[in-house]
Amino acid sequence: MASMDPPPAAAPGGEGTLSPAAVNRMLMELLIYVGRTLVVLYPVYLTGYLGFSISWVLLCTLMVTWWKKNRVHKDSRIGSAIDFLDNEKQVISTELGGSLQMASWVNFTDVEKVQWVNKVLEQAWPFFGMYMEKLLKGNIQQTIRLSNSALKTFTFTKVHFGHKAPKITGIRAYTQEVDQREVILDLSLNFDSDMDIDAAVNSAITAGVKGVKIQGMLRVILEPLISEAPLVGGVTFFFIRRPTLDLNWTGMTNLLDSPGFSSLSDGTIMDIIASLMVLPNRMCIPLIDQVKVDQMRFPLPRGVVRVHVLEARDLVPKDTYMKGLVKGKSDPYAVVRVGNRHFKTKTINNCLDPKWNEVYEFVVHEAPGQELEVELFDKDNDNDDPLGNFRIDLGEVKKEKVMKQWFPLKSIQHGEICLQLNWLSLQSESHLLQESHNGLACAMLAVYLDSASNLSRHPPSESTSNHKQSKQPKEERLTKQNSRPNSYVEFSVGKDVLKSKVVYGNKDPTWEEGFTFFVHNVKTQVLYVKVKDHDKKVELGTLALPLSRLLHISDMVLDQRFLLERSGANSEIKLKATLRILTMEEKPKPTAATPQSKPPIPQAKVGGVSPNIPAAASSSSGPVDRGTKTDPSSPQLSHPSASDSWRSSTTNMRRYDSRSLLSENSLASSRFDLLDGASYPEAIRNHQGSFGDIKLTIRYAGLRKKLLVVVEACRDLFPCSENGTDSYVRLYLLPDQAFTHRKKTHVQKKTVSPVFNEKFEYDVTITEASKRKLDVAVKNNKMFHRKERKDIGTVIIDLSLVDLENGISEWFELTLPGLKK
Repeated sequence: MASMDPPPAAAPGGEGTLSPAAVNRMLMELLIYVGRTLVVLYPVYLTGYLGFSISWVLLCTLMVTWWKKNRVHKDSRIGSAIDFLDNEKQVISTELGGSLQMASWVNFTDVEKVQWVNKVLEQAWPFFGMYMEKLLKGNIQQTIRLSNSALKTFTFTKVHFGHKAPKITGIRAYTQEVDQREVILDLSLNFDSDMDIDAAVNSAITAGVKGVKIQGMLRVILEPLISEAPLVGGVTFFFIRRPTLDLNWTGMTNLLDSPGFSSLSDGTIMDIIASLMVLPNRMCIPLIDQVKVDQMRFPLPRGVVRVHVLEARDLVPKDTYMKGLVKGKSDPYAVVRVGNRHFKTKTINNCLDPKWNEVYEFVVHEAPGQELEVELFDKDNDNDDPLGNFRIDLGEVKKEKVMKQWFPLKSIQHGEICLQLNWLSLQSESHLLQESHNGLACAMLAVYLDSASNLSRHPPSESTSNHKQSKQPKEERLTKQNSRPNSYVEFSVGKDVLKSKVVYGNKDPTWEEGFTFFVHNVKTQVLYVKVKDHDKKVELGTLALPLSRLLHISDMVLDQRFLLERSGANSEIKLKATLRILTMEEKPKPTAATPQSKPPIPQAKVGGVSPNIPAAASSSSGPVDRGTKTDPSSPQLSHPSASDSWRSSTTNMRRYDSRSLLSENSLASSRFDLLDGASYPEAIRNHQGSFGDIKLTIRYAGLRKKLLVVVEACRDLFPCSENGTDSYVRLYLLPDQAFTHRKKTHVQKKTVSPVFNEKFEYDVTITEASKRKLDVAVKNNKMFHRKERKDIGTVIIDLSLVDLENGISEWFELTLPGLKK
């Protein structure tokens, strides 16, 4: 949808008046371009002036060109190697994504290869083909004939599902994130089939498919687990996202292989697959009678995610002037998508740091599994240029509850987008209802449409209001009245309108579909239900259900048959309406250990002297002020008190390392240090405000078995002098506290926003790494006094709360133990 903002006075790149700043920038770039041209042409002129042969010019040009090309290839090879080492999982998955089966040496900790499943599929595939042949010729063929009068003679002349069975390239099982009475499996499906299916409408019109390629992620849910045979109550399977599909048409449908019709035909088939088994639609197989099909086909969603698209920064300029000689800016907008539902923000013209401040809401059916996708584009008159993209698994949002941070954009040179993600849970207590006054939803309505009965194609109201019907011949009226309707159902709540599929030629249709609506005012809004005929677009019956009625019944669920108005005397519709209140959740804060729960501190003696805690240490290294605000988007941050960490370290320390005792580059929160009792410089103690942020990238390299930590940059550090700060970053992977385990960056001088971009590796397993904590300290290289502490900001990251396999790249807030901001 195009933006409704008024057009600017002068379109980018047009003939309108430019600002003085733009004119100056254009002139400077033009002068630089002319200068470069003169620098290149002057040697040629000098060569001719001195009488040298032109061969020297050509030779020099050839050598420079060869050197530049060789340099580009070398940088590309080095960059590819570094990118592979840092992102081996993503690179391998991308490269092998199109193959039928991953190589035997490829192994990821979260994905298992299942060769035995593929062998079972190969053995059972011929029998599956026999079953599908009976299904196509017995049921689907009859449904196609009833869908249109021109297809009354439609027949499947050949059904052969081929010899190639689907391949499962990997299975991932979820155990900790799900309920104990269910098993969730994600199957990476790759199906390159040699099937051959032919059909004929009549002797002159034939069609068919010979070869199908389909690839996607299939989720299988086994629930509920029971204590009797067969141990599983039912099986549900569906695609989390639309799979990729490629069809090879035969017969008259060869026309569909042309570029103009290929996307149309494949898209139509994909819509049919999506209506059956792409979220929120599911295929269900109940194994016991006690399992309700409606609960399997359309269970309540996991929750709702509220996406605040706030702003972006440092975007790539796409608009140019003077045929590309002068770079301008961009006209960015964002597309936010979860599943099949997507929204588009407004367009901010001529801006590289746009601010949208727009809010969107999405129903989440599976978390983990479903992803939030954000794509940025530059608005143009022809094709919009991409400005990068970003995606995140909504399982992380469900775990963190609230996330507000800058996310780097991918598939582009640079750029970041700031999002605030809130997870809303679904509650059935009516007292939690809070009416929204800012246009956001306060509740969610889930409707399961089961079936209808005794539908009449011409209800009484139509025969009395339609005077033209009386003029038709009597035989024609009787034929139409006796014919069965092709019916569908239209739901509406406020401005949202959703439609069901069409059931052909049945007065007792069964739909078995689910729908969800956002509710903004439960007391006034109404669910309107209209049963319509697909051919004549007339109403076969209506129903109005006030949502306030659901507030006063048990569990806010209404499951029954309703009499249809403006329909036959016995016309009914069966549906289930469930109302749920949206409540904002906050991640529970870890409770501090009570003094009674702490183990006693052993009084070990070293050299005949008992180690006592200095008074200065207890006063200057107390707990962090509770009034300090923390960013909820960084839940992995923890700031324990220095005294507690000191006690735990001295409890486990049986011998002091002289080198570590003499080191001045450690924190009281992570090391036993002679400077633990030293105070901060007076300038830092008197500082009111933030101590800055540090950006870290943390991930685990599975193939190399190493934990990677990249110290990228800091911002807004405490200025230790008028010219800035000479800072560096020190790292410890706790509980390794020896001097030999210390890692540090180079010193960046005279800046409060240093850029390091230095990578450090720790040789640990992923299981061991998830039990560690990363101690990070930003230090001033030039002390105010040699007995004063050098720390200007610290943070401790609990790696058990970090997704090490996928990695994170975030800004972390720096604090100092014992000091208020």
